[in-house]
Amino acid sequence: MAIDIELVKKLREETGISLGDCKKAIEEANGDVEKAKECLRKRGQAVAAKKTERIVGSGIVETYVHSNKRVGVMLEINCETDFVARSEDFNNLAHEICLQIVSMKPLFVKEEEIPEDVINREKAIVEEQAKSLNKPKDIMDGIIKGKMDKYKKDVCLINQLWIKDDSKTIQILINECIAKTGENIVVKRFVRYEF
Repeated sequence: MAIDIELVKKLREETGISLGDCKKAIEEANGDVEKAKECLRKRGQAVAAKKTERIVGSGIVETYVHSNKRVGVMLEINCETDFVARSEDFNNLAHEICLQIVSMKPLFVKEEEIPEDVINREKAIVEEQAKSLNKPKDIMDGIIKGKMDKYKKDVCLINQLWIKDDSKTIQILINECIAKTGENIVVKRFVRYEF
């Protein structure tokens, strides 16, 4: 199949991914731009998984203060090189994550950071709520697991749905930037202030 260069350019403009990768994706999708985007997303997830072990020795501190001056965020986000730390894609990602933190009020970056006492306290609350439903034990266990999974999704930044596109989590947004930049990217920490 002959590849239409205009389709490749369009995909490149929409995704920011290299022309070579866009050409491969268009070929795989037989000229369908939407399918090509999906191919790029899948490939991006695979690329991101390979890069997670690489050391992130550079990065930036991004800040955001909302226009009402009553809420703000300070975020540390790391990458492998200073070159990527200065890139537009990386800085846009940092800004989007700050907006997410202001809006969705996560408490932790990832599930592993949730203290055991917080998990136990939340689980006790959920168990008490489940008892009032008078359901069989296996159904109650499923309800408890579902509510605990939802709690972790709500309080962990990388598990949250992105406020601008709820088909993506913050981790997927990060993975897409990893695919574009070719470097591992890690959100280290954040502080949210509210008056």
